[in-house]
Amino acid sequence: MAVNVAMSAGGKPAPRPMTTAERKVILASSLGTVFEWYDFYLYGSLAAIIARQFFAGLDPTSAFIFALLAFAAGFIVRPFGALFFGRLGDMIGRKYTFLVTILIMGVSTFIVGILPNYATIGVAAPIILIILRLLQGLALGGEYGGAATYVAEHSPPGKRGAYTAWIQTTATMGLFLSLLVILGTRTITGEEVFNDWGWRIPFLVSILLLGISVWIRMQLSESPAFQKMKAEGKTSKAPLSESFGQWKNLKIVLIALFGLTAGQAVVWYTGQFYALFFLTQQLKVDAVTANLMIAAALLVGTPFFLVFGALSDKIGRKPIIMLGCALAIATYFPVFKLLTEMANPDLARAQANNKVVVVADPRECSFQFNPTGTAKFTSSCDVAKQVLASSSVSYDNEAAPAGTTAVIRIGEHVIQSYSSTGLSAEEARARDAEFKKVVADTLKQDGYPAKADPAKMNKLGMVAILTYLVILVTMVYGPIAAMLVELFPTRIRYTSMSLPYHIGNGWFGGLLPTMSFAIVAQTGNMYNGLWYPIIIAGMTLVIGMLFLSETKDVDIYAQD
Repeated sequence: MAVNVAMSAGGKPAPRPMTTAERKVILASSLGTVFEWYDFYLYGSLAAIIARQFFAGLDPTSAFIFALLAFAAGFIVRPFGALFFGRLGDMIGRKYTFLVTILIMGVSTFIVGILPNYATIGVAAPIILIILRLLQGLALGGEYGGAATYVAEHSPPGKRGAYTAWIQTTATMGLFLSLLVILGTRTITGEEVFNDWGWRIPFLVSILLLGISVWIRMQLSESPAFQKMKAEGKTSKAPLSESFGQWKNLKIVLIALFGLTAGQAVVWYTGQFYALFFLTQQLKVDAVTANLMIAAALLVGTPFFLVFGALSDKIGRKPIIMLGCALAIATYFPVFKLLTEMANPDLARAQANNKVVVVADPRECSFQFNPTGTAKFTSSCDVAKQVLASSSVSYDNEAAPAGTTAVIRIGEHVIQSYSSTGLSAEEARARDAEFKKVVADTLKQDGYPAKADPAKMNKLGMVAILTYLVILVTMVYGPIAAMLVELFPTRIRYTSMSLPYHIGNGWFGGLLPTMSFAIVAQTGNMYNGLWYPIIIAGMTLVIGMLFLSETKDVDIYAQD
């Protein structure tokens, strides 16, 4: 596509409608990104099954947390992908760079679908899985910056928020597509077959999506801004040193990270991932129902990406994003407690009427996170907490005098724990089985359900709550692509915006499920995991309000 930028009297691009050719380019770019996010989210949506298939050597709680760590591994390397592919994008162009990223992502995802599990090849299975996750993360690290930059540089002035918002919908649409494929496969194969081998089908289907995506990307032309810059010989020879070696640019990168993307990321992952894990792991809602509820909320909430993107063209990006962070901070605790009442009213009632408390000597209580499965919890405190954690029971902690044997208090009932130190293996197994039975019987007697009862769920209320969480996502995420593009000059834009975005989303956001569930495992209270996103969003709100400048009226064709 030839560069055709009409200029106003002030030397800036004049407002004009987007041409049909440009609309097609942006649609093609967005659609390819949908498929790429689909690939990435399959793993997150199937984390519980992945835990059983590839981390079978661990206890269930540690296996799930370790599966989340493998999920997070893909996020951890995203900034490195941002640096590598961002540099290429600023030097050789946007188009070919993010064509490469989708190839890496798609092939890695397909291989997950054919990878033998732990039972077949042992420890090699999780090792290969993590390597594939790292490749996915590197690819996605180069994808977003290219797609957002590409769309923004095709957008007419005054419309960047509206048009880049389409890129923002792609992540949610990719998640939505992955949920639909998972639910369809589950329905066709049945739950038992799906858990055995049917879960592989969504990964294998990705090869078809990869073919479509590559074909679409091949039809694209380079962005007008990059073509103009290249024609004038102003492309950067060293985008990494320009972006991060000069304080004037590095300062903006740091503000973008801590005052923008970190808070956006935790709100995003709380609304679309943590909510799903919370439903299945803490509220014991069956996976099919939980996925349907999330899918319904995404269907209702996704158009708000476009609403807030367009609104940011009128009132600014910053007010919308900061308001989304503020609402998250203020409402997460009451909203998730209300979700408990809607999804599992028996559990909410039992927690209110018969609180569970572990009364123990704090000095004999260990950190409950056991990712390797090698730690042996033998003290009476640890034994008590392990039994409650394996049953996903939320509890409070109360200190007891030194040397006291721990007890579990469930309402008016008191169950004395025990220490397995000195017991033979056979004695320990017998005592463990006896203790678990007593705890399970008492929990049942005091109204704690083994799983959520579908007949008692307020499904409309659940969708409403989940939709609210998605709308918070759209507030912080809808305008952010335009804002990141506008923060940096054309010659180093791909590199500069990609790093804070992927550190924010890859590290602060990607680690959210793991960090939150580790907090829950340690403290016992299922709501305490929310402190992680609340604290990070609070940091972003303060730094963003103090140091982040509004960007909606900047000239993105500026080279310097």
